[in-house]
Amino acid sequence: MADLEDVTATLVGILSGITYPNGLGAPPIAGFASRVLPGWPNPAQLDKDLKENRTIVSVYPRAEERNTTRYALQWQEATINSPTLSVSHNGVRWTVSGTVPPASAENPHIVMVMANYRPYVYAVQPSDTLPSIAAALAGIAAVGIPGTVSAGPVITFPANTLITAARVGVTGTSGMEIRRQERLFQIGIWANSPMARSAIAKAIDPVLANMPFINLPDLFAGRLRYKSSLVSDASQKQLLYRRDLFYTVEYPTTQFRTDTQITQEQLNISALPSGTLIETIYISNDNVDSFNVSFTPGTGELRVTTA
Repeated sequence: MADLEDVTATLVGILSGITYPNGLGAPPIAGFASRVLPGWPNPAQLDKDLKENRTIVSVYPRAEERNTTRYALQWQEATINSPTLSVSHNGVRWTVSGTVPPASAENPHIVMVMANYRPYVYAVQPSDTLPSIAAALAGIAAVGIPGTVSAGPVITFPANTLITAARVGVTGTSGMEIRRQERLFQIGIWANSPMARSAIAKAIDPVLANMPFINLPDLFAGRLRYKSSLVSDASQKQLLYRRDLFYTVEYPTTQFRTDTQITQEQLNISALPSGTLIETIYISNDNVDSFNVSFTPGTGELRVTTA
């Protein structure tokens, strides 16, 4: 989940990219060296930076906050792991290929083959090899389809087998927004001259104003809005010229879970007893106003009688 420190760190990263668009090893924007830091500047370090002609950009979360929760609790897909295994076929010969994910990868795989309208599924183990996966899946399928065998990573079904699908399922994460809040952030520009202050402010403010959303570490987004700005020259005798930009960030508090992909669906249908009432149909006419509909398994007889 993204909390207040995550939002602050995200803003620091964005501002660092603005002030040093070509990286920290390249010249800064407008030729004024600067440091971007979270929180309120340390006075002693601030004096040192100003004397060394460095401008400070600080990101300070203020106390002003309001609850803006308004969305229904709903899980949303966040990430999906990439499969390292695959299953390919040539007629009734199916080959397992790729790399078995190690236990440390936290990416378990499910291999499924749909044969003769039935799914045969195997959960891959970290100790597996490609031949052992094929052998395990062939053994499971052989229970329903005698004659299914494996040799190395290849599974061979009997010649008359109808195979409609083969899939590899992996895991992913889903996230749910459980709360939303709006917090005010004070972005301070601390410079030793009005020119440096103005140059940094002119570089930062338009970019933030044109950035309606910021991407947070939990893969959700925060809504960024301009609120106000303030210029202060009260400390110009100490060679300190300051400008504050106030932006609000509306961001969610989230919860996450691990999900497994669905590789197959199976529908079990059982027969109804003979003469079971299925539906009553109401028809408006002069003589009869309703009918009973029943079905007889085996004969396929559909009988309609007056209710």
